[in-house]
Amino acid sequence: MKVLIIGANGQVGRHAVRMVGLSTIHEAKAMIRDEDQRQAMEELGAEEIVIGNLEEDFSHAFENTDAVIFAAGSGPHTGKDKTVDVDKLGAIKSIEEAEKAGVQRYIMISALGADHPEEGPEELEHYMQAKKDADDKLRNSSLNYTILRPGKLVNEPARGKITAKTSLDNTDSDIPREDVAAVASASLTIEETNHSVIEILSGDEAIGTALKSFK
Repeated sequence: MKVLIIGANGQVGRHAVRMVGLSTIHEAKAMIRDEDQRQAMEELGAEEIVIGNLEEDFSHAFENTDAVIFAAGSGPHTGKDKTVDVDKLGAIKSIEEAEKAGVQRYIMISALGADHPEEGPEELEHYMQAKKDADDKLRNSSLNYTILRPGKLVNEPARGKITAKTSLDNTDSDIPREDVAAVASASLTIEETNHSVIEILSGDEAIGTALKSFK
């Protein structure tokens, strides 16, 4: 599959580009905002690069695309307006464009706690609400989706083992961004993840095993 990675220059997105690019069955198509990010994408293994901005028209990015990994995010240091524009409206637009383009597969990287924004820290409620709104749009779409909800993201080397469930009781653990990208890449072709919401943290099961047996 040709996999469009939205948010390819982000921290999770870069790992996703590299992992999809290394695959023998997928091609990485990196969507970036600025031309000066092109060289980094090429070095990571992207076979195709497209310039697109989630706050503008980016429908062209979906041409000849089989699957999407949505790894974009407004970041922790932006205001509420940017969170709405990127994490909610940008994500929703990407879902609509994927449907129009006949995309086969859509992987959304969301956030643990997005189902209940009001239960988390007050300062994160707007962010979680944006994630929830995008997730709800995807669940009600015609796409074959997987929504991944990782816990606290850390910049540590991949551990290669996770806990994956439809609902996690213990949410105190974290997960390396590299592992989140690995889960997204693996989910593309693991049928058990189809039409599923999966909460993930670091754990003691190999990624492939965990994704085939989560409940």
